[in-house]
Amino acid sequence: MLSAAAAPLAAEEELLSAFGRMYNFDFPAAHRIVDGYVTRNPDEPLGYVARGSAYLFGEMDRLGILETDFFLNDDRISDKKKLKPDPKVRDAFYWATAQAKERSEKRLATNSNDKNALLAIAITYGMLTDYGAFVEKRQLASLSYAKQSQAYAVRLLAIDPSYADAHLTTGISEYLLGSLPFFVKWFVKFEQTKGSKDQAVRNLKVVAEKGRYFGPFARILLAVVALREKRKPEARAWLEGLVRDYPSNPLLRRELTKLAQHR
Repeated sequence: MLSAAAAPLAAEEELLSAFGRMYNFDFPAAHRIVDGYVTRNPDEPLGYVARGSAYLFGEMDRLGILETDFFLNDDRISDKKKLKPDPKVRDAFYWATAQAKERSEKRLATNSNDKNALLAIAITYGMLTDYGAFVEKRQLASLSYAKQSQAYAVRLLAIDPSYADAHLTTGISEYLLGSLPFFVKWFVKFEQTKGSKDQAVRNLKVVAEKGRYFGPFARILLAVVALREKRKPEARAWLEGLVRDYPSNPLLRRELTKLAQHR
């Protein structure tokens, strides 16, 4: 039996293992690990964040949304042509995010400075943003989720500026606002966000270097940002590192091969 001191460390390693399987696109294994984690940690919202992330990544991969060609083409992002999400995955994703929100809010009602709960709810609203914007094509409606994600991340960083994973949300918010047409910015306000793409990159690099759970995701986003900003050598470096660390991820290998063919 684990000691009281060792149990939290073991739980965190189990959660990290689930995220690792997810980044290798082994979604069934990620879900199996999460099953055990939530059984042993039923009140911990990050378990449901991991589950929601696995559903989200799996569905976005199936629909071709994670390919760089999608993110490099603004017309494809904004295109209102309906995709065909799997209704079972959709229900499971929304259930997982609801569970994460419920547990986060319960813990924050007891302790408003609970860092894990603040991170969990910030990432949960971020996942809802992505599903709404990219899968359901509700870009404008999803902005309300994005603003809530940013607000919780700002709260967390005010408590602990060194909490690297929280910069995932602030980095995405900076880049999102910086990419909006100028006239739209008059109507869209994010807390402590100026719309600086340079600041977005700095924030994402903090996550890439120091993040516990979302470092690899930040590296993927940095590769996409580099491609959008026409910095192919930088994008190649990010992708090469990701392929080295997650060799079972077929998407990363395809994207690196595609980049090599278009030097």
